[in-house]
Amino acid sequence: MNDKKTVSGKCPVMHGAATESSMTNMEWWPKALNLDILHQHDKKTNPMGVNFNYRETVKDLDIAALNKDMHALMTDSQDWWPADWGHYGGLMIRLTWHAAGTYRIADGRGGAATGNQRFTPINSWPDNANLDKARRLLWPIKKKYGNQLSWADLIAYAGTIAYESMGLKTFGFSFGRVDIWHPEKDTYWGAEKEWLAPSGSENSRYSGERDLENPLASVMMGLIYVNPEGVDGKPDPLKTAHDIRVTFERMAMNDEETVALTAGGHTVGKCHGNGDASILGREPEAADISEQGTGWNNKTKRGIGRDTVTSGIEGAWTTHPTQWDNGYFSMLLKHEWELKKSPAGAWQWQPVNIKEEDKPVDVEDPSIRQNPIMTDADMAMKMDPAYREISERFANDPDYFSDVFARAWFKLTHRDMGPKGRYIGCDIPQEDLIWQDPVPAGMTDYDVESVKDKIAASGLNISEMVSTAWDSARTYRDSDKRGGANGARIRLEPQNNWQGNEPARLSKVLTILEDIAKESGVSIADVIVLAGNLGVEQSAKAAGIDITVPFTPGRGDTTDEMTDVESFEVLEPLHDAYRNWLKGDYSVSAEELMLDRSQLMGLTAHEMTVLIGGMRMLGTNYGGTKHGVFTEHEGVLSNDYFVNLTDMNYKWQPVADNLYEIRERISDKVKWTATRVDLIFGSNSILRAYSEVYAQDDNKEKFVHDFVAAWTKVMNADRFDLA
Repeated sequence: MNDKKTVSGKCPVMHGAATESSMTNMEWWPKALNLDILHQHDKKTNPMGVNFNYRETVKDLDIAALNKDMHALMTDSQDWWPADWGHYGGLMIRLTWHAAGTYRIADGRGGAATGNQRFTPINSWPDNANLDKARRLLWPIKKKYGNQLSWADLIAYAGTIAYESMGLKTFGFSFGRVDIWHPEKDTYWGAEKEWLAPSGSENSRYSGERDLENPLASVMMGLIYVNPEGVDGKPDPLKTAHDIRVTFERMAMNDEETVALTAGGHTVGKCHGNGDASILGREPEAADISEQGTGWNNKTKRGIGRDTVTSGIEGAWTTHPTQWDNGYFSMLLKHEWELKKSPAGAWQWQPVNIKEEDKPVDVEDPSIRQNPIMTDADMAMKMDPAYREISERFANDPDYFSDVFARAWFKLTHRDMGPKGRYIGCDIPQEDLIWQDPVPAGMTDYDVESVKDKIAASGLNISEMVSTAWDSARTYRDSDKRGGANGARIRLEPQNNWQGNEPARLSKVLTILEDIAKESGVSIADVIVLAGNLGVEQSAKAAGIDITVPFTPGRGDTTDEMTDVESFEVLEPLHDAYRNWLKGDYSVSAEELMLDRSQLMGLTAHEMTVLIGGMRMLGTNYGGTKHGVFTEHEGVLSNDYFVNLTDMNYKWQPVADNLYEIRERISDKVKWTATRVDLIFGSNSILRAYSEVYAQDDNKEKFVHDFVAAWTKVMNADRFDLA
């Protein structure tokens, strides 16, 4: 570009595309349905190419060499960011903790399995202050092992090796976490518009007495779990105990695991608040480009070593913060504690009386000893009756504490990886754990057509077969690889009594299919999917298209003993756009709920579109309602849904909440009824474009083939053995 001005006197290059002055096109229409969540990991963001398979590549990783390098890193202190006591263990554990600790069981999002901590907003959360330094310390190792080691695996591995290097016998580790390359900006982390906003502020995530909004787990925007200074920054260990219990339950942890993780996380390392937090620079995403992606930098004072400011709390929890021991409980239970302010002005608890030799030494000068501290969360472990009982048990049995912690740490770092069959590496625990949702292998060598013939002769109709298969498979969540048709848990508690599964209809269908499975000697899981496939084939044939729905046998059947009923309760559907059903009235629109569920199932916008249209034609609506069934030929897999949806000979009128009438323009006669999730495919410009594709006269076969492809994707979503 030269220095000459344009006629208008302004630079001809588009302004604001990547700055705070930018305004996206969609901001003009804030209520428009945003489909971005369905394509948040588009292949265009991935620099590795479509032929790169990390889960295969990592199998060639020299784990022994990596382990050696990681151990060496722990004590290789750098001048630019020196290690406390010459050991990076505490920092690396916090790095791993704060990656894995974002996991929430309600929707399976968050966690360590994607390397998401590298991106906004998580890389700039206040609670993650200075973890950018931990990732930079790991960069030489990532650089060395390259494509054989993902950031997600490296971040999860760092804390595990840190514990090993300080004396803990860890429970195991699996590789296989695949990196993402773009922020998951559509994940809902809360409605607050400011960091660390108190619970009474605008857009609070709390209601009632202290009811935390679902699916959130942390208590504030920008925190991983609870406020270490107390509820809304006001110390009160019993109130904090309530927050801890809710938060850790939503991270899939019970009370014993909660105490173990809190104590184990604070057995090593320290908090940093020996300075003035107000002089720190901005977080990584807001820092100047000269900071090169780091943040919270101190440009006016030393800002490292003993002068580091992170949380604002200052001090270590134990006498020996680089050793795995039982010192946390000795310190917590054997001393009285009083509230004090840290040098940075944060509330913290300090011992009333403590022997000099019981104090931890200074991080830089071993001739100086500093007071230990406890956070409000730590004091909850002492003052809450249930937590206190567990703490005393751990204090009296160090080996038991170490074992419980090692298992809880493994669960924390692997909860979102899915079943054990997805684990990779030489340090995988042999023990099967119930939270891994174990599913035994099923038979693969049998006459599939013979089983289909028995299903065809059973008297089940298309709607019954397709609805049952769909209900079995729709629970799948790609976020944490839970749910799905494999295992046939739809026949067990709690799923067999879920309202959305229509228990009476389900019981009738399962009775028939279980008899067929028993007679054929195959899994009921396979038979359920086969029945759904058969229903699709029959409906396609009725439309004049002969097609075979792809099927790969091998699903197994789980048992009650293999099923953690409580943990599966969170998978209960409260809505299903595909079967045109809402369990209740929600503050979120039906179409937004549809997007959320579709994204969890791993569907794209066009797959969602074709599935909605096909399911309507198959007559699978919940309770047999006719909303959205825009056809005279229910049970025929035609493109009538899209043809009639896009036909301007009709008009659309609201008649009640989430209910519309489709009337003939000339006669004003009611032709059909519909819900919001039906009409959104005609009103939203993107979804209408997909609908018009399937409404075309020359795309009748394309519609069927695309429906079958999307259907098969859903049925096989949890078949990790096919990947």
